[in-house]
Amino acid sequence: MITDMEHEAMISPETRAFVRAHRSEDVRELALKTKRMDGLDLPQALDQIAGWQIARKKLPEWAECDDIIYPPHIAMEQCSSQFTARYKAEIADRLLHADADHAGDPAQSEAGVAKTACSMETERTGEQGAKESSVRRTGPTMADLTGGFGVDCSYLARGFTHATYVERQSHLCRLAAHNMTVLGLRQVEVVCGDGIEYLRSMQPVSLIYMDPARRDEHGARTYAMQDCTPDVLALRDALLAKARFVMVKLSPMLDWRKAVTDFDGAVTQVHIVSTGNECKELLLVLDGAAGTGRLRNGMRAPRVYCVNDDQRIDYDSAAYTRGLRIGTAPLPEMKYLYEPNASIMKAGCFDLLEERYGVTQIGPSSHLFVADEPVTDFPGRGFAVEAIGGMGKRDVRRLLGGVRQANIAVRNFPLTASQLRNRLKLADGGDTYLFGTTTQEGGHILLRTVKL
Repeated sequence: MITDMEHEAMISPETRAFVRAHRSEDVRELALKTKRMDGLDLPQALDQIAGWQIARKKLPEWAECDDIIYPPHIAMEQCSSQFTARYKAEIADRLLHADADHAGDPAQSEAGVAKTACSMETERTGEQGAKESSVRRTGPTMADLTGGFGVDCSYLARGFTHATYVERQSHLCRLAAHNMTVLGLRQVEVVCGDGIEYLRSMQPVSLIYMDPARRDEHGARTYAMQDCTPDVLALRDALLAKARFVMVKLSPMLDWRKAVTDFDGAVTQVHIVSTGNECKELLLVLDGAAGTGRLRNGMRAPRVYCVNDDQRIDYDSAAYTRGLRIGTAPLPEMKYLYEPNASIMKAGCFDLLEERYGVTQIGPSSHLFVADEPVTDFPGRGFAVEAIGGMGKRDVRRLLGGVRQANIAVRNFPLTASQLRNRLKLADGGDTYLFGTTTQEGGHILLRTVKL
């Protein structure tokens, strides 16, 4: 636990007061106009103001706690968001409470996750809290071997009786120890050290979480698992020897199918997590007890979960592939157009969309779907089709019908969106959405639509 003396050593009362008084102001202007004051550490104050301004959008529960201390800017930019961290906690909760043969939808289980961070401190105080503390030691345990700023650990830990945060950088450990206490997470033990060394000597736990660093020694981005630090692929057997479940966060740029193959049958769940229609994380769940299950080409076929904010679907990857039965059924009357969200696009489960939602892909690799009736729960964006035409001058003139600006997108089309915009002489924006794509028969078409 952080004492009052240690708390003041991390940030002076003068610095904290300055942060509270100026945290909504422009950091650059503050740096220029602020005069020297006794007890004020201006660089630290500016870091805290900038950190709080990022947290207000990215980690609103943390931003509500005045005593949180933030790291320098780059660590704030790279840390998980509240949405993705809470989703990991949902996965962990599902793993801990699932039946041996069947697991439910992680979206349905949020025990403890929805509580605001600050409220948890109050709930764990008093005699009852002491009794709960003695019980917690006998329940499920976890270890985060790549602690970082500690956002993921702080949300995961809420479902465990004991959690260990391991981080090599001592300044991040000091921040984590302080912030976990502020958040009321007394079950979190902070260990300053190398996660791999800790793995070798640690006691077995229910779950290990790892978020390998995706930058090399020169600071350049890396994507392949073998190029990240640590190499989780090489550590597979060591990790599963110490935990029933291992959750690994990987770059959203990776091919999830290859990642599953590389782990050689240990992956039972794949989670593709997006927010704001931007793919943020690829999460793999490894199960140390995975000995049975559906196999495809001799390999275990994991269940895939596609998440984009409140749009969530899951499916058995053994049953659905990239393949589409293009050409086997005629296109319906194209009254409605649907564009899958970022997680669906990453998953590539386009045959699932056709079967589950009654839509038809316009053509090979178009990733645009049409229907003659509206589909209310489609996992993506929906549009009403106003006009369809080819690329000839007469078609274009009829199609645009006086439209001077439009949002333009192309899928499997010979022109880029910029090239098409220049050819059509359209400004960007407005309420019209124009899609260029290729049909099953190979023809290039334009669809003028409005968003549903």
